[in-house]
Amino acid sequence: MNPAKSFEATKVEDFKMIIVTSPAFKENESIPAKYTCDGSNDNPPLDLANIPEAAASLVLIVDDPDAPGGTWLHWLNWNIPITHHIREGHKSGIQGINDFKKRGYGGPCPPTGTHRYQFKVYALNNILKIENTANVNDVEKAMSDNIMAFGSLTGIYSRKK
Repeated sequence: MNPAKSFEATKVEDFKMIIVTSPAFKENESIPAKYTCDGSNDNPPLDLANIPEAAASLVLIVDDPDAPGGTWLHWLNWNIPITHHIREGHKSGIQGINDFKKRGYGGPCPPTGTHRYQFKVYALNNILKIENTANVNDVEKAMSDNIMAFGSLTGIYSRKK
């Protein structure tokens, strides 16, 4: 057996791909103001396809990699029951504390320019047994050996001044 070949089989590319779409915006297109700090600040709806049948829970992480001080966390949500539709105003699972220091979703609110917002969805083979005070690093560590599938949707937003 070739050890290099065995190692290759464990790369992230080998995870099943979750298809993440939204009726509110398309990949790399503008997120409607309704879902930002300039609107109602509710999360946009997401549709999820290709979730493995054996998945036990979902994790949702939304961040802005273009924030001036480094990646800004807009939403941390774990132990979401398996679903194919994250509805607007979603509240299930455990809502973690975002970088706005609040639980739940905090919409795009870039100080300047156009920023990208990554809606990342992970399907896990278990329910995470971590405190509800866990931060994004804690969640990523806890789920690292339990990811069955992954997908993301990226939207953009710039504030109208």
